Amino acid sequence: LAVSPRVGACRTALRLFDDFAMLGYSCGYGLGPKDEDVLVRGLSVLCNLANQLYYPCEHVAWAADAGIVRVGSQKWWTLSTALWASSLLLGILRSLRILFQLRRKLRQHKCSTSPPPSRREVKARVKAEVLSILADLADLSNAIHWLPPGFLWAGRFPLWLVGLLGTVSSLIGIYQASRGGNSEA
Repeated sequence: LAVSPRVGACRTALRLFDDFAMLGYSCGYGLGPKDEDVLVRGLSVLCNLANQLYYPCEHVAWAADAGIVRVGSQKWWTLSTALWASSLLLGILRSLRILFQLRRKLRQHKCSTSPPPSRREVKARVKAEVLSILADLADLSNAIHWLPPGFLWAGRFPLWLVGLLGTVSSLIGIYQASRGGNSEA
């Protein structure tokens, strides 16, 4: 409990430098690859937009808390948390759509004479999407917890549950990063 606020403050300060990386990613993705499903592309673009808006809102909240700008920080923290939650929800919906597409692709293969999609590749993609959903669900649960009281379960989680959900999400993220995006992991 003594370390958590300091780590959180450090992570927030480090995110002050993420704007350009996120902007580069969003610009690189644009409206998405033309061969990708239109719903997946739309969800990805909306997710990128929510992430892009999240950073400046968090920066204003941080700057207000630091006394750099003279505005109330709470509304900015709430807005940045709502954008974070929106991004997570959009990511979950995107992963679910991809899982349904993979399921359909496997079913269609059983009824066709086309070459089969690599079972190993499909299994790896399913695993990656399921892990992303689990991590996003853990983070979404915490994001809702940090919203103002009165919204769903906001403010009702015990500290041990907040920590557990954050740890689960972080461990999944570390696992995914250790695989270097290799979906065959």
